Amino acid sequence: MNTRHTFANTESDRIVYVKPVAVADLPEEVQSQVIGHDTLYAVHNADGERLALVKDRNLAFMLARQNDMSPVTVH
Repeated sequence: MNTRHTFANTESDRIVYVKPVAVADLPEEVQSQVIGHDTLYAVHNADGERLALVKDRNLAFMLARQNDMSPVTVH
């Protein structure tokens, strides 16, 4: 009985990863919109897809929680 089951919306499906991103590493069109900031914070899903880019870490965590996701920091 080694049947694989897929459960929708498990807790691990709701984890997102927050990591700092150097503004200098972003495309020029994004850099021009965030003058005065050296670092932004990206929110990624488990597949590595960037879901959001925000100005500070607290905002990234708040955004994740407002969308019923569990944020964790990536080092």
